[in-house]
Amino acid sequence: MSVQTVSIIGLVLIFLLATLRSVNMGAAAFLGTFLIGTFLFDESADDLFAGFPGDLFVVLVGVTLLFAIAKANGTVDWLIDAGVRVVRGRIALIPWVLFTVTSLLTMVGAVVPGAVAIMAPIGLSFAVRYRINPMLMGLLIINGGSAGGFSPISIFGSITNGVVARSGLPGNPVLLWVSSFVFNALLSIVVFFLFGGRELISRRVAAVETVAARVGGETDVRPAIPGNENGSSGSAETGEEPAPTPRLDTAKVVTLAGLLTLAVGSLAFDLDVGLLAISIATVICILSPGSTKHCVAQVAWPTVLLICGVVTYVSLMERIGTIKWLGNGVAGIGIPLLAAFVICLISAGVSAFASTTGILGALIPLAVPFLLGGQIGAVGVITALAISSSVVDSSPFSTSGALVVASTPAEQRDKVFRGLMIWGMSMIAVAPMLAWTIFVLPGWL
Repeated sequence: MSVQTVSIIGLVLIFLLATLRSVNMGAAAFLGTFLIGTFLFDESADDLFAGFPGDLFVVLVGVTLLFAIAKANGTVDWLIDAGVRVVRGRIALIPWVLFTVTSLLTMVGAVVPGAVAIMAPIGLSFAVRYRINPMLMGLLIINGGSAGGFSPISIFGSITNGVVARSGLPGNPVLLWVSSFVFNALLSIVVFFLFGGRELISRRVAAVETVAARVGGETDVRPAIPGNENGSSGSAETGEEPAPTPRLDTAKVVTLAGLLTLAVGSLAFDLDVGLLAISIATVICILSPGSTKHCVAQVAWPTVLLICGVVTYVSLMERIGTIKWLGNGVAGIGIPLLAAFVICLISAGVSAFASTTGILGALIPLAVPFLLGGQIGAVGVITALAISSSVVDSSPFSTSGALVVASTPAEQRDKVFRGLMIWGMSMIAVAPMLAWTIFVLPGWL
């Protein structure tokens, strides 16, 4: 049995342990990394820890800590109230606004995980407040990031077009961008109706009024939604007197300044999202120690363990050559159409657990030998490959999916994780099949 086969079997066992024994999948992945890496491949502890995603760890901790602070001091409530006013109370438009904003951020150069890190906590707060399925909200944010991610000036687009140019292959940057945007927009329409969007169309906030429910000295701000469970129309969800819209105070202003700094620093100055987020959160904690002392406990630690463990194991698979082994298998396929489909499948499967950026740079060159033969359209294959590797960012093991899980309230987090895992794993098969059928099989590109 080859070492590559052993690593794949190990990955399957990790999934089985997590599913059948309710063990945190990240802990099981660390166990697999230790046992396989140490006793089968004689790797040192330094080698094993080389695969630990320190940057992803800091992103997850920093972003969830910052937005835990924003939630605790009422800044998230203020942002939600402002967002409802923008869409004039039409709840069905809220997910699409977040889709559009996220796509614009990545379109002008933001890395997809960075844009999702900014939008996911806000979007999931909207979902809780207005009883929107968190799967719907999370997937539209992720799809929005992928939709804009292949513009000619974006990170994904620049990497893909650069690899294509260096490989001497024909390219079409604008078509790549438009194809990705349309594919993700159409996919989001499916998501919208699949995860409860139809019910949102008839719902509207009649008046942006709020109800103050004092619990332990904190204010719970809720909108007035007609046709709710109590049968009310144009009035608050409870019988209490409406309170004013959340007002800005010093804590909210400081937090909003921090969120703006996060957006500008990461998007305009290319500063690391995780380090910037955790730095801003720490400064706010120093300024307001009393109101933030419990926020560290609200970091999504189980999610951090899960994601970091799985990514560490996948890094082991990369080091021992499993990913390259899969790619080399494509070169031995004598049928170009079938080879194109297989490489799209591989890109989707690997990208669901690893960096899409890295996959784009690594797998496109594997397609060069049969693309240079001219038997199959290079533009179509590159487009299908790009879409296949980015749509699966909805997997909870990718950075974007992990951020959505981490931004989900604790009581719904396991459900959202399972939902994204099912959706992400299905996209490993569905996205390559659709992309290959549309862009490769007809031979029009």
